[in-house]
Amino acid sequence: MEANTITTILDTSLAIIFTWVAYKTGQILWKYTPYSYPNARIRAMEARLFTEQKFNELAESKTLNNFVMNLEDTDYKPYLTTLPVLNSENIDRALDKALADVYELMIKILPKRTREFFKLLLEEWDIRNISSAVKAKLRGEVARDYINEIGTMVEKVKAIAEAKTLEEILVILEGTEYEETYQKLLLNEITPEEFETELYKNHYLKLSNYAASRKDEEKLILEEFVRLKIDKINLSTILRGKAHGLGAEKLRNSLIPGGKIKRKTLEALANMEDVEMVLAELDSTEYSGIIREHREEILEDISAFERAFDRYILQRMAELTRFYPLSVAVPLSYILQKESEIRKLKAIAKLVEDGVKPELIKKAVGELP
Repeated sequence: MEANTITTILDTSLAIIFTWVAYKTGQILWKYTPYSYPNARIRAMEARLFTEQKFNELAESKTLNNFVMNLEDTDYKPYLTTLPVLNSENIDRALDKALADVYELMIKILPKRTREFFKLLLEEWDIRNISSAVKAKLRGEVARDYINEIGTMVEKVKAIAEAKTLEEILVILEGTEYEETYQKLLLNEITPEEFETELYKNHYLKLSNYAASRKDEEKLILEEFVRLKIDKINLSTILRGKAHGLGAEKLRNSLIPGGKIKRKTLEALANMEDVEMVLAELDSTEYSGIIREHREEILEDISAFERAFDRYILQRMAELTRFYPLSVAVPLSYILQKESEIRKLKAIAKLVEDGVKPELIKKAVGELP
């Protein structure tokens, strides 16, 4: 073989190797580099999340004035120090604003390819607000008491809460993705429960489709998150339905597709006679740990299952951050932790305002996910 031929073969081989290395390097940079800055920033924010000791200190506040003063050295100071009147309702709204700003920060600093997912997560607050406000109106209650000032359409939600008639709400929702479903409710084609279910079905379909459109670990993490959230809703629906003696057909219509638990299994659970039988069947799923640890609490109060499941999702996302430290798992885990922190702060503020003893506040807050 001539020297020139050998040289050509070697040059070609080296070119192929360098091309492959460059391709793999580019893949790694595309996957991980965009998360370097945001995740470093989020890790710094995680270090400021409250410890159990901090919640116990807040539980000792005795007055709302002390409660706010105890938060002066935290990220919540700008939201709380300018309140016109110091009461738990205004504190709730201020904390909602703080949480909304966290979502906005995630949308701002995360890579373009995943920030849309956090916009979709923010839309879930719209659904909670719309369904809560509409159901309150139908019951003749003050809708304002049931909404949170967080989401992508806060002003519309406020307008819904202040609407004089149900028809006025349709005008407010005109041009939104919720208009058609609400119109069905107005025409009595669906019940208030079916209205809420339809909103959640559409929302989780969007989340599922978005997660399925990602690649590699982004797809794995987002799909795991969405499926867990769907399972929580479906299992809570079945457990609460059985606690109130609802039939299988009504429960089946309320189920959201796309969770980790298959439709066939969910339908079997819906056919169970009572809560105890549902829990026994769930003991053979990946959620067996929740059931075994909290069975007695769940039998007394289904909300114990929901709290335990929220903790399970938190734990699962924390595990994924360890496997994928430069990934979307980190901001997802942080958002869950921040929502938990704010949920506990709201509970403390309300209990302090009601004059509940610190020991009881600590116990109540300790049970929250």
